[in-house]
Amino acid sequence: MASSPDLFPNVAFSDVSAAAPAAEATAAFGLGATTGAPRLCLVKSGKDEAEPTVDIDLADAQVFKLGPMEWLCVCDESEAKAGVEEKSFSRAIKVVLRTEAESKAFSLAFQQWKHQVISGKAGERLENGSIIASKSKFDTKIEASSAKMYFHYYGQLLHQQNMLQDFVRTGTYYAAVMENRSDFEGRVVVDVGAGSGILSLFAAQAGARHVYAVEASEMAENAQRLMSGNPSLGQRITVIRGKVEEVELPEKADILISEPMGTLLVNERMLESYVIARDRFLAPDGKMFPTTGRIHMAPFSDEYLYVEIANKALFWQQHNFFGVDLTPLHGSAFQGYFSQPVVDAFDPRLLISPPIYHTLDFTSMKEEELYEIDIPLSFVASVGTRVHGLACWFDVLFNGSTVQRWLTTAPGSPTTHWYQLRCVLSQPLYVMAGQEITGRLHLVAHSAQSYTIYLTMSGCLSRNPTCCHKINSSSSNCHLCSHTDRSSRCRKGLAQASR
Repeated sequence: MASSPDLFPNVAFSDVSAAAPAAEATAAFGLGATTGAPRLCLVKSGKDEAEPTVDIDLADAQVFKLGPMEWLCVCDESEAKAGVEEKSFSRAIKVVLRTEAESKAFSLAFQQWKHQVISGKAGERLENGSIIASKSKFDTKIEASSAKMYFHYYGQLLHQQNMLQDFVRTGTYYAAVMENRSDFEGRVVVDVGAGSGILSLFAAQAGARHVYAVEASEMAENAQRLMSGNPSLGQRITVIRGKVEEVELPEKADILISEPMGTLLVNERMLESYVIARDRFLAPDGKMFPTTGRIHMAPFSDEYLYVEIANKALFWQQHNFFGVDLTPLHGSAFQGYFSQPVVDAFDPRLLISPPIYHTLDFTSMKEEELYEIDIPLSFVASVGTRVHGLACWFDVLFNGSTVQRWLTTAPGSPTTHWYQLRCVLSQPLYVMAGQEITGRLHLVAHSAQSYTIYLTMSGCLSRNPTCCHKINSSSSNCHLCSHTDRSSRCRKGLAQASR
């Protein structure tokens, strides 16, 4: 074996298809000396490592847990005889470790070395489909094309730089960690969706005993370089490339830290992975940074924005565009422009009532609660005006043992790369001061890692719901695009940049 393999001495292994008894051996992960591909070698005690008893190519191997200390490695084999067509078959090797801790470490090493194949470092067969892996929970609910764009986006340093340079975001995380050193000192931390690894380094600075930085994109390689360049901290950080739905860790975490927030808090559906990581990795009394999130909402009036969007559809009112009447498409174009939410920073004076909020408790909520979010709306107009839609923003709480710190994206606060979001009604509401505005904000997740927003708003003359007389109402279906909340913003809607 070339490179520096992960060694597990004194394991027992047996070929389930053979009658031979289990043999004592050393299990060694590493790169093959001739092929450079990740391999698992099982060398019987007393034999030279250069001549492995069993040599498993990790490109087409899978591992299944049989018990606390027992694993089944399944790989493809072939047999060729002179004058006979080559035959392919599966081979299953049972591996038994000495302790549960060693068993978990073996599984982690298997995943780490196998992911070198998946990342393209060795064995390009994944691209042409020769490796067939069972789908994880992530794969079953997310389109492959969306996931590919998502991880490609976050695998680029220029987008990581965009997030790091958001000093409200980065500074708040740093303060939340450092002000709560007692939560981190001597503890095990899992960084969910680690990206560049900056939060892992913060945790190490705060005294974490060990940090597992889990990152599914190619950014994991850059994170590893960053750890190597900061050895005093990096020696306590293990970078693991893979999805939190799939990787295995050798121990439970005392703290989860992550930056899973997207536009409108839930966009990109990473909060689901954060909750899954809680269920898989966090100890029963563990902490989560952030702990809770809140979606804030308020009606707004912005005549300039409304006219700007409506004017985009004027192109389709031409009766003679090179001899063609475009007006049959004007209605569809008009609705299409209003179906895109606007992500920008706006003056809080555009809000016409105090906001309300909807809370998500990351420590207790179920993943399925994020599939569909239904929020009733009820406001009282402070002025008589035209209501052009609903403005939304979010904040998250880091509930540390020493200090509670909020990260907010509210209008009027220092601007973040999340900005704020506004759903604009194609037909504005007319309201009077003191009039009640009711409605519903309904978010439905879809497989492109985002949400469709269904918004309904109505104006009532009386605040008594039993005698409410609706004087006007309007609705809007907004399609919140994924892969957007790390890109530059303009007030013309969400850009189609990938995350």
